[in-house]
Amino acid sequence: MTVSDEATPVIAAPHVIEVGELKPALVRAARLFAETVLVPTGLLYILLHTAGLFPALIAVLGWCAITVTIRWIAGRHLPGTLLVCAGSLCARATVALALSSALVYLVQPVIGSLFMAVLFLGSALLGRPITMRLARDFVALPAGLRDHRGLQRVFTQTAALWGLGRLIDAGMSIGFLHMGVDFALLSRGVFSGILTAVMVAVCAAWGIRSLRRMPDVTFRFGRVRAIV
Repeated sequence: MTVSDEATPVIAAPHVIEVGELKPALVRAARLFAETVLVPTGLLYILLHTAGLFPALIAVLGWCAITVTIRWIAGRHLPGTLLVCAGSLCARATVALALSSALVYLVQPVIGSLFMAVLFLGSALLGRPITMRLARDFVALPAGLRDHRGLQRVFTQTAALWGLGRLIDAGMSIGFLHMGVDFALLSRGVFSGILTAVMVAVCAAWGIRSLRRMPDVTFRFGRVRAIV
């Protein structure tokens, strides 16, 4: 080895984060939002005012069953997000049916938002952000990045942001509940969805901006294995 070779600094190759194509991801997100929020809320609102509480809640349960069954029969992949949301809707509708109360159906998401806020904020405070685990469902993280201090910090910050968003969602839902069932349905079906989309954009923008500032991390956009 020559002197010049010893003096030459070794520059480590940057870690590459594989990011899928944006348009298909947005289409999948929009479809999931329609299947798990817009349609069930619309069915509940229309039938609650025309047929009563029982048919409205049965329609929500039926919609969840049909959505999952059609995907399963067609041999299409069942996204974890869809299964979680459908299961949550079924549980909410079942409890509301048992108690014969639409208010119970609308209060449960508030409790869920508070639980999510505690989960995300708690994971951030403990330094084990749950957002890092969730991110692996959407982007390919190199194994060497999972213990990266800078990446840990970014995911901790996004976990705190998302937890704050869930607190805002719970507060907004409680405020609309005080105004009546119709306003609460509007909040869950429209405003909560908008808030979620805004928080997704904020967290994504914050994370990408922070990661781009790291000299040893780079992104690669393009077609990767479909996640959902």
